[in-house]
Amino acid sequence: MADTSSVQPVFRFAPSPNGLLHLGHALSAMLNHDMAKASGGRFLLRIEDIDRTRSHQEFETAIFDDLAWLGLEWERPVRRQSDHLDFYASALQRLNDMGLVYPSVLSRGEIKAAVAAAEAKGQDWPRDPDGAPLYPGRERDLGPGARKDIVAGGKPHAWRLDMKKAVLKAGAAPLTWQETGGGPDGETGTITADPAAWGDVILSRSDAPSSYHLSVVVDDALQGVTHVVRGRDLYHATALHRLLQRLLDLPEPVYHHHRLLLGADGRKLSKSNRDTGISAFREAGRTPADIRALVL
Repeated sequence: MADTSSVQPVFRFAPSPNGLLHLGHALSAMLNHDMAKASGGRFLLRIEDIDRTRSHQEFETAIFDDLAWLGLEWERPVRRQSDHLDFYASALQRLNDMGLVYPSVLSRGEIKAAVAAAEAKGQDWPRDPDGAPLYPGRERDLGPGARKDIVAGGKPHAWRLDMKKAVLKAGAAPLTWQETGGGPDGETGTITADPAAWGDVILSRSDAPSSYHLSVVVDDALQGVTHVVRGRDLYHATALHRLLQRLLDLPEPVYHHHRLLLGADGRKLSKSNRDTGISAFREAGRTPADIRALVL
């Protein structure tokens, strides 16, 4: 269990500038801000712009405008992931040095075809907590020479965590986290992590220097984040994050997963669905107090 009693609490809100913030983001940002203020802690804003193909300056500007309009105050300077790619590369190299990652070349279409072929034969293909099929792991047992050939060959590839080896490397001590919010089924308190449920996850791709999972644990550690407050859709991912923290000797934050705001169709609010942005409420004459009443 993490011991944060002797340090000043540090909270963060970490949006990606790939669309306008919606009410779900407002809920998460305000919870982090309010919990930091109530505990005499710090509130940080981090821009997760590691995916340069989807990140745009106008959305980053809109993030600042929306949060300021909501009355939130954060520390400066703001950390941008794109300014710190060397830290993620170093973490990946450390895992590579431990023999815990391997290059994979199967495309999404090839993975889908392999799974379909297996299921057509009656096999029950395992899926991760988000419902995606686990990677077949065809390259997992390749030797050093074959792995170098994949990287040197120029074919698009991803670096994946060898989950079985990673779990063994993490040791026999129980892998847990302290949950002060609640999981999908109301889980709270000391939670036992099951990272193996995620299979051989991607940690880096040819077109993206780091995955969300790797960069978020590195960033939280470097920024001294003690309390991670985020949506319940990331509850199960915490098991993977705790594994990476142990492998990389990173500190363990306290986690608090909050409820999700749903749209009229029953799905969680999403940028990709173009759910109504905070700015639209502002332009319609709503006030920050109205937004607080809507989400809190």
